[in-house]
Amino acid sequence: MNAAAPALTPTSRALTWCLHLLVVALLVLAAGRAVADGGPRAAATVAAAAVCAVGYAAGPALPRVRRSRRAAACWLAAVGACWLVLLVLTADAVWVAFPLYFLQTHLLPRRAGLAAVGATALAAVAAFAAHQGSFAPAMAIGPVLGAAVAVAVVWGYQALYRESEQRRRLIEELTATRADLARAEHTAGVLAERERLAREIHDTLAQGFSSIQLLLRAAERALPAAPDTAARHVGQARRAAVDNLAEARRFVSALTPPALEEATLAGALERLCSTTSARHPVTARFRLTGRATPLPTAHEVALLRVAQSALANTVHHARATTAEVTLGYLGDQVAVEVADDGVGFDPGRLDGPGPGPGPGSGGFGLAAMRARLDDLGGTLTVESAPGHGTALAARLPVTPEPPARDDGSKAHR
Repeated sequence: MNAAAPALTPTSRALTWCLHLLVVALLVLAAGRAVADGGPRAAATVAAAAVCAVGYAAGPALPRVRRSRRAAACWLAAVGACWLVLLVLTADAVWVAFPLYFLQTHLLPRRAGLAAVGATALAAVAAFAAHQGSFAPAMAIGPVLGAAVAVAVVWGYQALYRESEQRRRLIEELTATRADLARAEHTAGVLAERERLAREIHDTLAQGFSSIQLLLRAAERALPAAPDTAARHVGQARRAAVDNLAEARRFVSALTPPALEEATLAGALERLCSTTSARHPVTARFRLTGRATPLPTAHEVALLRVAQSALANTVHHARATTAEVTLGYLGDQVAVEVADDGVGFDPGRLDGPGPGPGPGSGGFGLAAMRARLDDLGGTLTVESAPGHGTALAARLPVTPEPPARDDGSKAHR
């Protein structure tokens, strides 16, 4: 009924109404017995019971009593004074002490509540003994036992309420934490997907569009003097556009790159070198060393994308005439090395031509390569110097390919 008391739940609200009805019933009982006995104090008893009932009813109706512990204490004191008057008039008022125990224990601080309960029990025993004209220890059993039961019940309820509130707060915290975690996971997933798309776009579409642009420029320069050469460049640009479209459809669906669908990593790298040599004024050669070992698709895709990005930078920025792509199986590691005879750059500055993430390469190449390899536990090293070409090496640990299924089909990539 006040700010310090536990908030009412449906169960506690039902118990509160039961307590109200008990107080009213006991006051009606005291007044009714006085009228039935027809004693000289019957009218005074009825009046005192009515005043006590009105005073009790005022407590739940006054908002201040419900919000303030001090106001609740004053209200209890007023109700207690009315009860003492009724107790002087009739011994039946002793029974009203029982609901008063609950109110005092529930609404007052623990020490004050115990003191109020003790005073109420003492007043009940003393008044009952006065009405009987004698005192016997049995007279104290009822009021004292009722006080003990009321204190135990209220304190037990308060302990359960506190535990329930702690659990409720814990559940709310866990729910909030779970929601925060879900939002964080969603954000991380969005960022990871953005990074994946950015890498794929840089290593496939962006490089492909650059190749198309170079081929169309070459065709433009060949016209009108060499229409056959121009037509060949246009055809190569068209094939590059077709390849780019296939790549776009694959990486949007997070599928295996077309180059790896029907070929091994070595075959895909050899085809990459052949395509680069056919489309651009760079002679790209492929070399395989070591004994081929089955690799997870993620490893093959990462190494292929690194080679694509490195060769694209060689074509567009290094002004190289030759490039060599080497796929090497080195026991517990697999490596792809791309070396060219271009103008080179300073890897410490990362702002020259070649595969560095500087202005010359669009600012993303080397960072994208490293991100791919870091995700798989690999490393990337770049060796270059102005005027001395560039050598790039991507290394990944070799892990076994998942076993094939019993029906002989290839494991899902």
